[in-house]
Amino acid sequence: MCKNERIIQSTILAVSIVILGLCVKGGIDNYAEKDRTVTVKGLAEKEVPADKVTWPIPTKELGNDLPELYSRINATTAKVTAFLRQNGIKDSEISVNAPVVIDLNADQYRNNASGYRYNVTSVITVTSGNVKLVRNIISRQGELLRQGVAVVDGGYQNATRYEYVGFQAMKPKMMQEAIKNARLTADQFAESSNSSIGKIHTAGQGQFSIEDRDENTPYIKKVRVVTTVTYTLED
Repeated sequence: MCKNERIIQSTILAVSIVILGLCVKGGIDNYAEKDRTVTVKGLAEKEVPADKVTWPIPTKELGNDLPELYSRINATTAKVTAFLRQNGIKDSEISVNAPVVIDLNADQYRNNASGYRYNVTSVITVTSGNVKLVRNIISRQGELLRQGVAVVDGGYQNATRYEYVGFQAMKPKMMQEAIKNARLTADQFAESSNSSIGKIHTAGQGQFSIEDRDENTPYIKKVRVVTTVTYTLED
């Protein structure tokens, strides 16, 4: 091989190495650029009135004669349902549960100091979407006392419950707001790092929660959504 041929081959090899190096560098730069992302969370909150209420109305009778107690429970149920209808509650919103009878003498470990053998509890439940009306009636349930009806404390099992069941309709708009807030956070990050925000790389569906605004206003609900969004970063 002549000297000129060796020089030509060496030159070609050197150029090839340079070109290969540039290609490798470009690939590394593209790979690094591809992995430049920022992950942020977006929050959206909204307070809404409850659109469904479940109001249990428990009453209790004590006595020794079951047929007599049955008659008294029926009379009490009739008074309560009449009171509800007179105040605008529909029959379809009223349900009457079967009475629960407890034989106070049947439990050998219980000391029955009341002098009565039977404790009969009946629960009438109002389920309505007219929350405002039901709340107004609840505030006036003391009127039943004039008719000899004592509404007892039902405890946690028979507590009044407020719900917001219409949140499906507001989910898309709240998700848009959460993503918008996520973008604002991403923009702030990009500005501090001398970058700019590109396209959305990945995005979660968002986690929704519905809670009471506070313990004193359970009929006001706080709807909350948190979404996680990953954006690409560009120089």
